[in-house]
Amino acid sequence: MLTGGEVSDYKAVPALLAMPVGKPRLMLADKGYDGDEVRQSLLMRSIMLVIPPKANRRTPAACDLHQYRDRNRIERMFNRLRQARRIATRYDKTASSFLAFLALAASRIWVRDYVNRT
Repeated sequence: MLTGGEVSDYKAVPALLAMPVGKPRLMLADKGYDGDEVRQSLLMRSIMLVIPPKANRRTPAACDLHQYRDRNRIERMFNRLRQARRIATRYDKTASSFLAFLALAASRIWVRDYVNRT
């Protein structure tokens, strides 16, 4: 789901959970998703949370830091996509053209890795 730059991360969680895929076992997320509403909705769906607590939380929730290390792969993928200047600066005016170029950038990364592995 594509949101505006000024929109908070956790507002996209309902759309993320409504995607037609299998039920996730856990959710790896950064501190931007650490809100009571998000935590309750995920726990009601019996999805394990791997979200570190914000520094200003009065009662910090537990976080499995061993599983949180896997989030590094996700961050590296986003950083590789942002190497395309058009993705990083978002020159496109419409969401559909931005998502189309995002697909092109992702396929470029995939093809490069695929060719190097075969």
